[in-house]
Amino acid sequence: MSIDHYTYRVTWSPEDNEHVGLCAEFPSLSWLDRKPDAALAGIRRVVARVVADLRADGEAIPEPLADRNYSGEFRVRIPPHLHRSLALQAAEQGVSLNRLASAKLASAGSR
Repeated sequence: MSIDHYTYRVTWSPEDNEHVGLCAEFPSLSWLDRKPDAALAGIRRVVARVVADLRADGEAIPEPLADRNYSGEFRVRIPPHLHRSLALQAAEQGVSLNRLASAKLASAGSR
């Protein structure tokens, strides 16, 4: 497994007044730097060291999100009044509740 498959992100930290490099699979790790490319390089180095340490100690290494298989199904519990409202919206639009929920999630995810 390559550390290249992990999910990296660089964002601005107003508290630190620097860019922060993050890795979704290792939420406790970060790297601060004035330059975004240096923050990315820093978090990649930290992840590489942690993975090497985990491997050397025979510990479990997180699987990259990109390498996981997803079924396309998950359950969400919502209050009955919201379930009713969504069912009514779906009926009025002539679509299934699953299709309506999927469309709503997709539009929320693109914001």
